[in-house]
Amino acid sequence: MSLDATYLSRLSKAALTAAAASWSLLVACNNVFDYASNLEFVRHVLEMDTTFPGNAGMWRAIHAPLFHHAAYALIIVVEFAVGVIAGLGALRMLRARGDAGQFRQAKGLAVAGLTLGILLWLVGFEVVAGEWFMMWQSRTWNAQESAFRFATAFSVILVFVSLDD
Repeated sequence: MSLDATYLSRLSKAALTAAAASWSLLVACNNVFDYASNLEFVRHVLEMDTTFPGNAGMWRAIHAPLFHHAAYALIIVVEFAVGVIAGLGALRMLRARGDAGQFRQAKGLAVAGLTLGILLWLVGFEVVAGEWFMMWQSRTWNAQESAFRFATAFSVILVFVSLDD
């Protein structure tokens, strides 16, 4: 097959989706292999112990270690799911790169994986952690910039993947 613009665009969509999948899988692996360090992050965010003193939202704080582990486990499971689903989508797109109809069909898993990633980092970290648990008030335990970076990158890739060839 020639390296025309459509073919290269399909390769690019598969490659960028694979990059996002790899990123999510690496984050999930880091969270598993360095469980204790990142559990501390989750604990501090949920306990709201580094937010502004006396803020009116402290009733939201969760001090139950079991809940900290459960929330962290959920984050890790979703990170792995994002990586696996988007990765399978990238592989399917790569295999179907020579046929327009098959390629269009192959994008489904990529769209699902990228969307799940956006939901994790936008809703999970920006909305729930950032606003509900007021992570934005913490100078030490604040991952909003990182979460925004993830959500933005995944969103840009999702838009690109969703475009017609």
